[in-house]
Amino acid sequence: MIDLHTHSRASDGTLTPSELIKTAKGRNLSAIALTDHDTIDGLQEAREEAEKQQIRFIPGIEIEIHYEPVTISGEFHLLGLGISKPGPVFRETLADLSRRREERNLQILDGMKEIGIEADYEEIRALSGGGSVGRPHFASLLVNRGIVKNREQAFDRYLGKGRPLYIPKEGLEFTQALQIIRDAGGISVLAHPGSLYIAWGRLPGFIADLAAQGLEGIEAWHPTAKVRFCKRLEELGNSLGLYITAGSDFHGESRPDRKLGITAGDRKIEDSLLDLIPPLRF
Repeated sequence: MIDLHTHSRASDGTLTPSELIKTAKGRNLSAIALTDHDTIDGLQEAREEAEKQQIRFIPGIEIEIHYEPVTISGEFHLLGLGISKPGPVFRETLADLSRRREERNLQILDGMKEIGIEADYEEIRALSGGGSVGRPHFASLLVNRGIVKNREQAFDRYLGKGRPLYIPKEGLEFTQALQIIRDAGGISVLAHPGSLYIAWGRLPGFIADLAAQGLEGIEAWHPTAKVRFCKRLEELGNSLGLYITAGSDFHGESRPDRKLGITAGDRKIEDSLLDLIPPLRF
């Protein structure tokens, strides 16, 4: 098995990068990509552990996208796979995203205080285990305080879109994200297309437009999607000449239903998939 979409504690996962690789080894994966949100801080640690464990490592990232031409009610995320040479512009762009994320976190903290939930930012930072702070860590605080039963309830009541503590996350322009991924030696892949919340009647045209702008791949297989939907996405991707990828979107204990090497319909992600993605053969 392989896995082309995973997260570590460097963003919102619960395992350190090295723990993630060791877990992958225990699951008999032959290759794994680490694709943390808006950061590559965990890549070096993961790469070193992958060498020890003799697992093929694919350095990656998952970037939040802001897309003006079309109103998207869901989330637009772009995977960068094969980030082998991140240069100054790439790193500066991520540093800017980090600054914006910090500003958003402080806004969420202020919002908590406004509704009577006192919290210290250092307390929330501690919940991240040294990684970047995000909404999941605010959710954990709400759980720890007994305000909600679990993280899902925290998002449903407080942190999700339209809820009291929701602050929109700023993302990169699509073409900018394509460029920095390309310059860093990677390929761009549309992550979990179902999360865009675009009806199927419009989705093929939308993805075709992205491909015309330079999109190189599509994550046709994701555990939150139905198998039938994944098959349609794979057919669409093939018709557009896009690389087809699959992932578990593994986060660790925070999302126990997602297992390394497993995607939609509890299907194993076969290592033969990599043979169809020449740029990742390194």
